[in-house]
Amino acid sequence: MGNTLIAPDQHWILWAILISAGAFGLWAEKTKLGSKLSAVVISILTTLILTNISVIPTSAAAYDVVWSYIVPLAIPLLLFKANISRIIKEAGPTLIAFIFGGIGTAVGTIIAFFMIPLGPNGWQLAAIFSSTYIGGSMNYVAAAEAVQLKSGDLLAAGIAADNLVMAAYFMVLFAIPSVKFLQKYFPKHDHRITESNDSQSEVDSNPPTISLMNMAKALSVSAIVCAVGFYAQDLIGIKGSGILIITALVVSLASLFPKAVGSIEGADLIGTFLMQIFFAAIGASASIIVVLKYGPVLFLFAALILLVHLIFLLGAGKLFRLDLAEIVVASNANMGGPTTAAAMAAARKWKGLVIPAILCGTLGYSVATFFGVALGYWLKGF
Repeated sequence: MGNTLIAPDQHWILWAILISAGAFGLWAEKTKLGSKLSAVVISILTTLILTNISVIPTSAAAYDVVWSYIVPLAIPLLLFKANISRIIKEAGPTLIAFIFGGIGTAVGTIIAFFMIPLGPNGWQLAAIFSSTYIGGSMNYVAAAEAVQLKSGDLLAAGIAADNLVMAAYFMVLFAIPSVKFLQKYFPKHDHRITESNDSQSEVDSNPPTISLMNMAKALSVSAIVCAVGFYAQDLIGIKGSGILIITALVVSLASLFPKAVGSIEGADLIGTFLMQIFFAAIGASASIIVVLKYGPVLFLFAALILLVHLIFLLGAGKLFRLDLAEIVVASNANMGGPTTAAAMAAARKWKGLVIPAILCGTLGYSVATFFGVALGYWLKGF
């Protein structure tokens, strides 16, 4: 580890840096340059630079606390609105496209796993990337915890590769509905919305209100779910299962008690900031040399998964008479989650797809970790 300006046992200074790096990423994302990188990448780069110029250590108890407590606490906060019954009822054809997109990701992961060797950590990386591309970036963190991959080098390299590939892929998705060659082979549905739907859209798009009571409820429920989840993990003795149990518990609560749990506004914002601290911890424990070493091969790995995903989804969409708008919004929900999918639908003026985009993205947050981790453990046997 070597000598660093800040020692591993200077816990308050390290926590100040991690939290500030997370906050800096969110602030910088609002700038012209920062918007091209994203808050996640900026937070990682901030601490990555600090650790590689020997300001902060690559290993410290503070980073372990992030993995052990901050990440598990954040995951339930992001899933309070994961009402499965509502998603199935209201997502419509976009849900069909989303499901096929997830299948395409799984097929792409299997192909990429056998074509691009990633060494002994290959099955873990396959689990993480498939989880990410089935249900969005939140699952990157959850899957990494579930398969116990805690290498800052590999995780930082994976995030770097993921961001590069995703930036290119989102541009492709935006362009696809305008490709005349494809327009000939797919139906065109009307995605304008009625007044009743418009009012529902306005209700769902209202910014969350973070009151003291909402914060207290959110953190309390999340902490209780985590306590139950890790207690159950200790009982069954399977390492990494705690995150999966936590996810199952909070999705069950959100589905069985949608008014009580789903009405806790602002929980997702708290969860998002806690995730920013996690990404700062990843950068702090990574080596630039190792990131550059693994980045290119992980870029190819991710790109191949997305290529197969898109080809599979277009084929399924043609077979089930889905239109290009439904296909690209569903694919965006697979890759980026509810926020980017809804933003795309709104930007394209497909107002009728905004709610399905949010619902499908939320479903991805709920289930993708399970499927990705299961696929990873299956590939581990080869």
